[in-house]
Amino acid sequence: MSVIAVIDYDMGNLHSACKGLEKAGATPKITDSPADIARADAVVLPGVGSFDPAVQHLRSRHLVEPIKEAIASGKPFLGICLGLQILFDSSEEGKEPGLGIIPGVVRRFRPEPGLTIPHMGWNQIEIAQPDAPIWRQLPSQPWVYFVHSYYVDPVDPQIRAATIAHGSQTVTAAIARDNLMAVQFHPEKSSTSGLQILSNFVAQVRTEVAA
Repeated sequence: MSVIAVIDYDMGNLHSACKGLEKAGATPKITDSPADIARADAVVLPGVGSFDPAVQHLRSRHLVEPIKEAIASGKPFLGICLGLQILFDSSEEGKEPGLGIIPGVVRRFRPEPGLTIPHMGWNQIEIAQPDAPIWRQLPSQPWVYFVHSYYVDPVDPQIRAATIAHGSQTVTAAIARDNLMAVQFHPEKSSTSGLQILSNFVAQVRTEVAA
């Protein structure tokens, strides 16, 4: 069984993420140990809450470098919701610098008539990288579940793996680059499509382990 480190920094919906990974056939290990992260076959960084406390908690637990090292090592890495946003340089939500792994900024949705903020509930994403392993066996516009007021704005548009329309604004819903994947929505709450995404991630982990 592939061991996937699920990083615990007091900001994640760890139980739901782990249940989703277990359904996908993985063995998740909740941990804040750099040694566990280094030993794991893959890493998941979940996140619920605000940007500044999230990066503060990661730094206080000395987890920033282990995360960067895991991504640099080539092992599969999946960020979920806030776990996507803190990979970026900074956020309009707070003042703390992000991890700076992905160049870009986290921005707040612009208010407009009839627009609900936060963006909450089911919506269809538009897949921008159809060959990305995370989208295997999914339609081009799958329904997934969102809860967010902020979205990532990467410097390099080619890193966008999917987009979402909310009101008149079309923003990044997922990114993918080499072994790194991260999504703004919650796959663990996204029914069949979400389970397929997690299953695709687990399948990629198994492929890497077998190689």
